[in-house]
Amino acid sequence: MSKIRNSLSRGHRFPAEVIAHAVWLYFRFPLSLRMVEDLLAGRGIMVSHETVRRWAEKFGRDFANKIRRRAPQFGDKWHLDEVVITISGKKHWLWRAVDQDGFVLDALVQSRRDRRAAERLLRKLIRKQARIPRVLVTDRLGSYGAARKDMGMKFEHRQHKGLNNRAEN
Repeated sequence: MSKIRNSLSRGHRFPAEVIAHAVWLYFRFPLSLRMVEDLLAGRGIMVSHETVRRWAEKFGRDFANKIRRRAPQFGDKWHLDEVVITISGKKHWLWRAVDQDGFVLDALVQSRRDRRAAERLLRKLIRKQARIPRVLVTDRLGSYGAARKDMGMKFEHRQHKGLNNRAEN
């Protein structure tokens, strides 16, 4: 245990390891406070869900930051592509975004294939990734360029028929 965590948990009834495990369970997995209470009870640790809530409130920021830091960092070169799909006999477009290593960044289904649809995908990606790409690779669809221009983005945009094969694959 780190000195900070031990000093924060000083004065609590339970050891720092128990508190750390409870808070880790709550933030790492989609569990409710009562589920964490039940999991701890299964290990012989009788603690109320209210106590778990207070621990999560007090120690949660530290754990959430550590989990976020350990999450994989995606590349700064994004490949975007769209493909037509049929849902209930109606044509829709599946917009996909992949980074240079092949990790799927996001996917979005829309009923149109225009500037607004591309702009919505870009906004969603930037909000989810919390940064803009260094390079954007797309096919020759003009909607991507129009969306980038309307959003005022200054990243490099490469448009070529074969460059975005990573997104198509």
